[in-house]
Amino acid sequence: RELEAMVGVQRHRGPDAGGLFINGVGGERAIGLGHNRLSIIDVTPAGLQPMADVDGHLQIVFNGEIYNHPELRGELGDYRFRGRTDTEVILAAYRRWGIGALEHLLGMFAFLIWDDREQRLFAARDRFGVKPLYYHERDDGTLLMASEIKALLAAGVRAQPSARAWATYLATGVHELDNGTFWEGIGAVPPGHYLLSDERGTRIGRWYDIGERVGSGYDERPAKDVAEEYCALLRESVRLRFRADVPVAINLSGGLDSSLLLGLVDESGAAAAQVMAFTFITGDPDYDELPWVERMLERSEHKAVVCRLTPEEVPALASAVQVVEDEPYGGIPTLAYARIFETARDLGIRVLLDGQGMDEQWAGYDYYQQAADSREAPVVQGSSGMAAFAGGLVPEFRALAGSVELRQPFPDRLRNLQYRDIRQTKLPRALRFNDRISMRASTELREPFLDHRLVELALRQPPERKIANGTGKVMLREMAAGIVPGGIVEAPKRPVQTPQREWLRGPLREWATGMVETAIAFSGGNWLAADAVRQQCREFFSGNGDNSYFLWQLISLGLIVETRMGSAKKEWRGADR
Repeated sequence: RELEAMVGVQRHRGPDAGGLFINGVGGERAIGLGHNRLSIIDVTPAGLQPMADVDGHLQIVFNGEIYNHPELRGELGDYRFRGRTDTEVILAAYRRWGIGALEHLLGMFAFLIWDDREQRLFAARDRFGVKPLYYHERDDGTLLMASEIKALLAAGVRAQPSARAWATYLATGVHELDNGTFWEGIGAVPPGHYLLSDERGTRIGRWYDIGERVGSGYDERPAKDVAEEYCALLRESVRLRFRADVPVAINLSGGLDSSLLLGLVDESGAAAAQVMAFTFITGDPDYDELPWVERMLERSEHKAVVCRLTPEEVPALASAVQVVEDEPYGGIPTLAYARIFETARDLGIRVLLDGQGMDEQWAGYDYYQQAADSREAPVVQGSSGMAAFAGGLVPEFRALAGSVELRQPFPDRLRNLQYRDIRQTKLPRALRFNDRISMRASTELREPFLDHRLVELALRQPPERKIANGTGKVMLREMAAGIVPGGIVEAPKRPVQTPQREWLRGPLREWATGMVETAIAFSGGNWLAADAVRQQCREFFSGNGDNSYFLWQLISLGLIVETRMGSAKKEWRGADR
């Protein structure tokens, strides 16, 4: 019953089919696996999960894509494959290499493998954590794992908040903290880690770390040689991510990364007329990048699909997205992006590509500029990169806030900042937001620029190849010039693409105020200092300051109270210790 409930609440992640495997009920090592299928590769019944290996001793459930599965299939030719799915390739690779199979996998993944002979569960998550994996261990030793937190709650795990996670988020803006979540007792297997569970218990180990793979030195080869290797990898990465038995589309904004993605797609041989290009707008010319997207597409055959978000739609959509996110998410920009996936699914699109990851690889954010001037490596504390809300927190509560304690694998400050963003702050939260909103619409989002070979090569480059004369992504711009169609002019670099500040002060003010009051009432004086919170909100609404992020933090608390808590509210009010 618990397993069926877990599968049921994740139906959006795979509405095409579902399955259960249950073995050893009543024994000491009973196992149950459940799966929701989104059919992308080998849409025949041969791709159904849970899936057994040829001998029936291994069972797997898998979320994600292994882009090099045809090549691995050739290496594993002695295995008797029964279908064309990449899931079966993982089974064959695990039989051959064990944990070492992870090194051979090129893609995004989270999977569980039950080994009946060894009575052992093996679980793993991809290098950068594109696909999620959560767990909870009961007092009796029962281990629960799932792609989303709500599945664990559906199995009976208490919806009790982590006071430390919430204090950290409200005080500093940090979303990701160690391997924890915003829910007490629920952990996240970190990116690049595996989990083993057997008679000796459950333990987690690291199998990939970008700092270790890159090393401390710089790539001393001529820039021309590096550019040739990087561009070849770019082309291969995009080509591999078009492997699917269903239509594939792309997401575009007006920036360099989207221009590069479009150029690579056109080079890949994909029929442009069959590859739709999606972008979102809000109707505010100060933020919308549609003019630049239209210029990108004017010489191509791609069909442009424009997805509009209006302020009137925000309240209902914010609650619906909160249900799938389970934790705080990125505000109105995330809602606008969610519109793309809804529209894509309505048009029959199941796979989309976007350009996530280049700013972290090639130092595209403004705060990298100063770091490039210093090769020293001072302690880099965790940071959200955003102005956070702290003044309205009760001191007993604010003191619980933690910070992201980072390893510093590099001798220079710039790469330690990049490592922070890739491993623990910007990239992890963006990937979490985007996985949930894409899967909410039963669509799959692929990230070609997060091929680990690209990230490793970029991080090996010295700072002058990333930043020069106050401009970031220097070498990437030079490489893009040979790929991006002529005449394309990118939009100016901007941190947001929606009028969140203007909407919260204007048409959404009443809704925002209601969400804040929900958060205040819920905290019962243990978390939020009501008068201080209301005063800070009044100042924002009157036009003082440009920071709307603190208000979204409060709205996030209100949304979670509204969508998740229900009968658990009393537990939350007492969770300040």
